[in-house]
Amino acid sequence: MDFSQKLAQTIALLERIAAQYSPATFANSFGAEDMVITHLLAKQNVAVSIFSLDTGRLPSETYTLMQKVAEQYPSHPITVYFPQTAAVEQYVNSNGINAFYNSVELRKSCCHIRKIEPLQRALQGKKAWITGLRREQSPTRTDLASQEFDAGNGLEKFNPLLEWTEKEVWAFIRDNQIPYNALHDQHVPSIGCAPCTRPIAMGEDIRAGRWWWENPENKECGLHVKDSAVSLLK
Repeated sequence: MDFSQKLAQTIALLERIAAQYSPATFANSFGAEDMVITHLLAKQNVAVSIFSLDTGRLPSETYTLMQKVAEQYPSHPITVYFPQTAAVEQYVNSNGINAFYNSVELRKSCCHIRKIEPLQRALQGKKAWITGLRREQSPTRTDLASQEFDAGNGLEKFNPLLEWTEKEVWAFIRDNQIPYNALHDQHVPSIGCAPCTRPIAMGEDIRAGRWWWENPENKECGLHVKDSAVSLLK
């Protein structure tokens, strides 16, 4: 399939989501893929809302991009969700400010507080949500489908860029002058919280810079693990 066909299918899927699964929403974490979807939603005037999760520990470059997006795409304002203050305070006071380095369990607990619980609030009342996941991003994402039921959150989940390659993502960004996170120019292809993100070396997997102290099979925060909302609460 050539890229023009992929692009047409992506736009058609976004329009179908808006028509058949309203209200639907898009989770924008300001990575390259998310900027492609944001651009398509705005330029195609697709009636899908956009939200983002501010964990409280995002890189400054992400906040800079957040402001640019607000200015460039006023038709699709982004609603920002924050973690519950009391939960963050309890975690830090009990475990330490950087306890997520100490074990997978503590890291996932931090992710639950800063991402999963705010995500659950963002998805309340929605019939579907959209992500920028691509199949080639990670070993944990090879079995994804463009549409699947998110049992953990109780709604449909769509991955419109699933079959896009990294090269296609960046060609589209450059051809359409789409703003992107400055960290991408510093060899950071996958961007999350500042303490959990580092540049990658040549030849490394594109997700190698996320939670680099953990094994590859653990490298998900829980947002995109099936039944995540259920399993992480156990």
